[in-house]
Amino acid sequence: MESLKPIRRIAIVGTGLIGASWAAYYLARGFDVVATDPAPNAEANLRKYVEEAWDLLTEAGLSAGASRDRLEFASSMQEALADADFVQENGPERPDFKAKLFADMDDATPPDSILASSSSSLTMDVIQSLCKRPERCVIGHPFNPPHIIPLVEIVGGAKTSEETIERAMAFYGSIGKKPIRLYKALPGHVANRLQAALYKEILYLVQERVLSVEDADIAVCYGPGLRWGVMGPSLQWHVGGGSGGIHHFMEHLMGPLAGMMSVLGTPQVTDELKQIIVDGVVGEAGSESIDSLAREENKVLVGLLALRKNAGRSPTDFANPTRRLAV
Repeated sequence: MESLKPIRRIAIVGTGLIGASWAAYYLARGFDVVATDPAPNAEANLRKYVEEAWDLLTEAGLSAGASRDRLEFASSMQEALADADFVQENGPERPDFKAKLFADMDDATPPDSILASSSSSLTMDVIQSLCKRPERCVIGHPFNPPHIIPLVEIVGGAKTSEETIERAMAFYGSIGKKPIRLYKALPGHVANRLQAALYKEILYLVQERVLSVEDADIAVCYGPGLRWGVMGPSLQWHVGGGSGGIHHFMEHLMGPLAGMMSVLGTPQVTDELKQIIVDGVVGEAGSESIDSLAREENKVLVGLLALRKNAGRSPTDFANPTRRLAV
């Protein structure tokens, strides 16, 4: 990297749901944003998305200089990336396509810019494979939708420099995100794997007729899900250990928990099971449209995040990446 220039101008490559959400968030944080996407009506759809998201972003709190007027749309990727300090890529999840896209992005951007991918499934080793400057390429995987959910998973490839990872961690943290660093690349990264692990047991319990789809959802969102919105499961065990904290938990409660882990089930994902889930979800949603459910969810999430902020910093809200595990 030639310099540590400040990040002022952000390019969005790909303006589907994730890219549009990122664009809205970066505008709300006061950046100049230039977007590009070859799809028909991409610009109109992006501006519509930003317009609809702006009220909720305003409620969550805008940064100085935040304005929808700072959004530009470029017809070509070369034009969009020519002066970009940071690129957030959101293209299709196809290895060959993504590797070629990043090679083209590498050629089009200033050499000291960071190239970040929102990829949820591909590793950076694959993505950066054709780049001339692979050291500046990094995964910056958001949790959907990025303009609401703070989590960003940061993971490099074999050729990604430590400086790039540190800069990405610092940048995302400085704009209100909660970046976490992954020291190893895994399919699905981390958060999606955690979701998959929980849903595996939910499917098993539903298939075994232990409970209904609706009651499984209630069990999560009105039970441990409420706690997980405050602090993570490991810290929860510390609280659950009483005055002895995590030490007491490990000595007296980890054994029973490990025993429970050993009997967790593996569902057979049959057509019958899939239909049971579909019927349960349709019944649970009732007359509510998907768009309506998403709007209500986002509104509640903004309120929850505001409550957390007003309550003061939680023990898990460490923004300094140097306090993380060094390996």
